[in-house]
Amino acid sequence: MEYAPNDLTPRECYKVLTGFVLPRPIAWVTTVGPTGVVNAAPFSFFNVFCEDPPLCMFAVNQRPDGRPKDTQANIDRTGEFVVNLADEPLARAMHDSSGDFPPDIGEPGYLGLKLAPSTKIAVPRLADAPWAMECKTWKTIDVNGDRQLIMGEGIHFHIRDELWDDSTMRVHMDRYHPVGRMFADRYCRTDDRMVFPPAQGAPGV
Repeated sequence: MEYAPNDLTPRECYKVLTGFVLPRPIAWVTTVGPTGVVNAAPFSFFNVFCEDPPLCMFAVNQRPDGRPKDTQANIDRTGEFVVNLADEPLARAMHDSSGDFPPDIGEPGYLGLKLAPSTKIAVPRLADAPWAMECKTWKTIDVNGDRQLIMGEGIHFHIRDELWDDSTMRVHMDRYHPVGRMFADRYCRTDDRMVFPPAQGAPGV
């Protein structure tokens, strides 16, 4: 089976990409609206791409009527956001926050999620998230007039204490249970893991 993307509708291309490029990490992004309402929305076209400076990127498409989603509108206005990660205990709330909430209803309040103040920006983080990164907008890229690629520079990290060994700078993988996005409304657990010995070069190289 082969396809040229130009021969597919955008929806068909989306289904090919999301059906095979998986599991994908999920950015659970908190922003603040103009009246102070805290918005939280998940995005699975997301990853981190650099460590110096720490950069992440996620994609936000417009609403069907062409209006920007709350996350994009809030970031356009303030230049600040927090990328929170979800683990298994938070997975259902993360999924439920993907619903179409009006701007005057904050997903954290509606879903009973606790907020905590950030250290360097005004946008709060999700208090129970295993990991969160305070971000300032680094660059935005318009895609076809109906989607924005938002690149953020991480300026402060928050890590749940029991998940991290600061002497070795390593995560306790037996305690960290992140979830990944598959496709449609399907997600995956990440506890079934493989470990390989260090890779060796070819003999004589």
